[in-house]
Formats: sequence, C-alpha cells, structure tokens
Amino acid sequence: MLYRDRRPLIVFVLPSLLLMLVLLYYPFLENIVNSFFEIRTLVSPREEFIGLGNYRKFFAGDAMAILSLQNTLVLMALTVVFQVGIALVLALLVSAIRRGAQFFRVVYFFPIVISATAIGLMFSLFYAYDGGMLNQIVTALGGEKVLWLSDDKAFVMVAIPVLWQYVGFYFVIILTGLSGVSEDVYESAEIDGATGLKKTWYITLPLISDVLVTCMTLAITGAIKVFDLPSVIARNGAPKGLTHFLGTYMYQKTFIAQDVDYGSAISIIIVVLGVVLSRTVGRLLGRDGERG
Repeated sequence: MLYRDRRPLIVFVLPSLLLMLVLLYYPFLENIVNSFFEIRTLVSPREEFIGLGNYRKFFAGDAMAILSLQNTLVLMALTVVFQVGIALVLALLVSAIRRGAQFFRVVYFFPIVISATAIGLMFSLFYAYDGGMLNQIVTALGGEKVLWLSDDKAFVMVAIPVLWQYVGFYFVIILTGLSGVSEDVYESAEIDGATGLKKTWYITLPLISDVLVTCMTLAITGAIKVFDLPSVIARNGAPKGLTHFLGTYMYQKTFIAQDVDYGSAISIIIVVLGVVLSRTVGRLLGRDGERG
C-alpha cells in the first residue's frame, strides 16, 4: 500500500543512476573507444585509428603483458584454493564452537577494515632487507639476511598479503550461510549415521553450495582486478616486472609510460576476462550444485 504509486521513487533512484552513468559507464565506454585509437599522452586527443592493434600487441608482441596475465591467472587460482578454502575451514570450525564464536568472527574479519595501503606498507617493512622483521628473525636464529623480493621469491611474497587480507571476508559470508542450515537436518543426518567429515561433505557443503559459488566468483573477480597491495609492496612490478598483474601493468602503461590507448585496451581485457571467468565458474559450479 505504501509503494502503490512508485513514480516518486524515481526521485531517489535517479541521483545514484546519474552518478553511475557519469563515473562508471561513460568512462568505460570512453575506454572502449580509446583502445582503438592512438593516444600519445593523457592530455592528447585521439589521433590515428589503429583498430585492434593494441589488442594484437598485448597477446602477440608484449612479453610483460603475457607475464602479467599469467600472474593474474595464477593468483586467481590461489585465491579460490586458499582464500575460499581457508575461509571455509575456519567457518566450519567456528560454527561448531558454542562459546566465544563472536570473538573469532571479529578477529578473522579485522584485516578487511584495514586500508590496503597500510597492509602493503606493513608487509614492506616485514620484507625489508635491513631491519625488516623477517630478516631480524632469520639473523636471530643464526641465518643470513634474505632478499625477500628477489626474482624467485617476489611473486609469493606479494601473493601472501593479497590472500591473507580477504580470508576474513569470505569467512563471514560462509559463516552466515552455515547459520542458515537448520539443526534438524544435522540431527536427522546423525540418526542416519552421518557424523564428522561425512556430515560436512554430504550435508553441509551441498546446502551452502550457492554461498561457495558466490565466494569463488568474488575471489576470481577480485584477483583479476587486484592493484593496491602489489603496487605498494613491489612498485612498478619490481624486480624486473615479475610481480606485475593486469591492474598494476595497466597503471604503469597508462600513467607512467603515458601509453594511454594501450592502457585502455588492457582495462577492457580485464573487464572481459572478469565477466567471462565469473560467468563460466558460476555456470559450471551452479549446475553441479543443482545436480547435488
């Protein structure tokens, strides 16, 4: 009855719609157009139409772009396995706790409320060669200092804080899903002899499959557009660009190298890749969940 005449609601919806059009959709469409033209600097107008030249350059002529794509795909797999996997294990453990569960919820969720820049600076101090916490521990144990951001360790050292930060986010989502599972289901399962891991595998996981699919989709899209932590810990993909991801490489090309048209093409590739992968995962896992 209160919202029978819905026309006045347009007054409240219109401002947010205008903001999205101006700040999101218009720049996105501009990026699509820019990716087909040659643009020398941020303040230069569009010059020559080059068609798919920037996209051909990305996939066929730019080794660093392929490396950034590989790093992004590897990080995407790691987020699904470790972020969602660890969050699932923690949620299952905390859901079984009768007292003190609220304490663990706050502790595990806490990294989400910390600025990514602050986390990046904190891990940069951990990894510092002189005076860093990790090297202080190593030298105290009688070892020699380690260059934690060296060629063979840089990717892992950058991936660790990225994975750690969002475990609590997925933990809360999964824990909320677990709270929606009726205790009657578990009691019936126990009567039928399902206990321990069997109860988790055959009862809990199928009932929260939609929640897990959502978490995996968010993890994949988050890994594809990751930028802040890697850019703080390893500026310009140091060393030798080995820790570049699609987001950091796009930033370097657009704002540092002033290769605006190429940066626009990379941004479109990020969007398309995110949409395709998230939809693919949603369809595959969603169908599995329906069969279950």
